[in-house]
Amino acid sequence: MNKSKLRVLVLGDSRSFHLERYIPELKRQDCEVLLASMETGRIEYYQLQWKGPIRQLHYRLAVPELGILMDKFQPQIVDAHFASGYGHMAALALKNSTIPLVVQLWGSDILIVPQKSFLHKRKTVAALKRADAVVADSQFLLDEAVKMAMLKRTLVEPFGVETRYLEFHKKDYALSRPLKIIVPRPHEKVYNNSFILISLKRMLEKGLITLTFPDFGSLFYDFKSELSNLNCPGVSFYKKYEREPFLKMMSEHDVYLSAAHSDSSPVSLIEAMALGLIPIVANIPGIQEWSQNSGAFTFQKDNALELAAIVLNIAAGDLTEAQMRAGNLIRVNSKGLFENNVAARIDLMKQLTAGL
Repeated sequence: MNKSKLRVLVLGDSRSFHLERYIPELKRQDCEVLLASMETGRIEYYQLQWKGPIRQLHYRLAVPELGILMDKFQPQIVDAHFASGYGHMAALALKNSTIPLVVQLWGSDILIVPQKSFLHKRKTVAALKRADAVVADSQFLLDEAVKMAMLKRTLVEPFGVETRYLEFHKKDYALSRPLKIIVPRPHEKVYNNSFILISLKRMLEKGLITLTFPDFGSLFYDFKSELSNLNCPGVSFYKKYEREPFLKMMSEHDVYLSAAHSDSSPVSLIEAMALGLIPIVANIPGIQEWSQNSGAFTFQKDNALELAAIVLNIAAGDLTEAQMRAGNLIRVNSKGLFENNVAARIDLMKQLTAGL
């Protein structure tokens, strides 16, 4: 064990795309890191065991095993991702400990999960109260957390895009004909992909646009069935890519489109801005920190006519939106570079562990 490095125990879903980037970057920035997870992912991690048949109790029942793991690893700080699950688990495990706890919010754990039941909200609140610091990827999300509990210390930092991928930013802002639109959000209810398909059906039929969706998400087969019934041309799907090939593929499109009902500084939007795509997003609070000041075209949530009008205006005209796209690159350089975002988190953790 290297005493000179900050020892960080990360708790989170090992399948998470965010953790697949975050863990290596912590290590690159000279942290000693152990990820513990109850899920089965692709990255290196310690497997916490599921115990008992009741899913709602799995995190609580894993607390004794987590305590043994902490005794062995001797972390200087615990970094829990998702308040109501791993955050609550960490709060229980650290109940009589002086080890600092950082809780990373991920949008749904504050915007959606606490609304499910009194128990869900209570677990979220317990994690927030025990946390020595709470990190959110948007001020909006942090403000929502503050409504549930008094927070000791806070940090707002997005999970941005790696600096090396800025080289994929478009050299030419000319638009494709037909206009190439990517919707890089999984087929889940919150992301509202069926609404996009129905709203833009006429433009697909006229050959003005193409739409590219992922081929994953719990509602993917329902979406494919709906597409088959609509008999829409111009729709394609992509499988899960490794990071660099995905961003190269994304950069080949003209427009990024999201109709999400709930979001908080989505990484995909920051990626689109970094690559030089024209962003179109539903006007919800979580994305306004990036969409404001002409950073993106916005439409009112579930307003099909407004969305169609924006897309038609871009597809049928010569609006390259060069100023918007160049400005977004400046914005990403200023506050959306992944390495800088992680460095700010590490600085916070070092401050919390100083003197321990």
